[in-house]
Amino acid sequence: MSMRQLLIAGILTLISVTFFYFVLRGNTKVQVTPVVLSYPHQDLAVLKASGYVVAQKKAALSSKATGRLEWLGVKEGSKVSNGELVAILERDDLSARLKFNESQVGLARVELQDSLRAYDRATKLLAKKYISEAAFDENFARLEKAKANLKSAEAAKEVAIAEYEQAEIRAPFDGVVLTKNADVGDNITPFSAAADSKGAVVTIADMSSLEVEIDVSESSLSKIFIGQMAVISLDAIDNKKFYGKVVRMVPTIDRAKATRLIKVGFLDQDERVLPDMSAKVVFLENSLKPSDDKAFLSVIKEAVIFSNDQSFIFLVNENMLKKLDIPKVLNRNMDYIPVNNVSLGDKVVINPAESFTNGLRVEVVQ
Repeated sequence: MSMRQLLIAGILTLISVTFFYFVLRGNTKVQVTPVVLSYPHQDLAVLKASGYVVAQKKAALSSKATGRLEWLGVKEGSKVSNGELVAILERDDLSARLKFNESQVGLARVELQDSLRAYDRATKLLAKKYISEAAFDENFARLEKAKANLKSAEAAKEVAIAEYEQAEIRAPFDGVVLTKNADVGDNITPFSAAADSKGAVVTIADMSSLEVEIDVSESSLSKIFIGQMAVISLDAIDNKKFYGKVVRMVPTIDRAKATRLIKVGFLDQDERVLPDMSAKVVFLENSLKPSDDKAFLSVIKEAVIFSNDQSFIFLVNENMLKKLDIPKVLNRNMDYIPVNNVSLGDKVVINPAESFTNGLRVEVVQ
């Protein structure tokens, strides 16, 4: 074989090897998983459940009186204090009745003072035998009647005041207005008994009483106890963990669902937390300081190749593998393993083969 033939054969062999390395080996198919944020509390989890944020102190404000809504001093989101005037019904007739009763009290007091003076004079005159006992008895009877009339007038006034105040709607506790159910001009009746009328004017809630309510199945109740620490995630607030504890366990079982209602209170208040938000709760086996529950980059355990001295993962970048050493794994039972020298969202191979090497071309499959 001539030198030229040997050279051509060598070139063809090199092309074949290159084709095998870069094309045939590129058919290696792999599945990937992203680098994610994990938290230490995840390894303490004994139960995960979903529920909703509920205000334990909530009230629909209405009036015992019937009338047209004349004034409304709040709107959705308004903060109210205990005893603060929220709304007023029309009460012109009640105001007139109250003024009339006040005048009656005034007249009764004048009559009482006059009859008291007459009684005093009659007492002195009777002592000097200037009047008869019958005349004295008439003055005494007039005094007693004046006292009774004053009590009656004052009682009527108290009734008028009560009716007048019934047209006022006040907040029974500090809270925030959640919903406005009526507008100025609407007819307000107790319990909305009449047609085309409203019962509650506004609904308020005490935001400091917010708790997460979760239905836990009977089979999992042994994992829950009063005072147990929990980590709360809200769908409406991304990348934020809230910490709480089990404050109450309703002492009855829902027979239809075979569950028990568990209530988890927040350790710290946050104005972003609102009633009826959906929540996910992780119940922890042991307590954990919120300051120690810092996020770290991690991958699922199935993405790690464990060795005696060092463990590693394979990062996928432009369909090529890059082998990365990771910190020493102290607990291989963790679901998520800490990693470094990567970024959030980077793709790593799931269940990599030990034969994988740097630079291996791969095809990512779903």
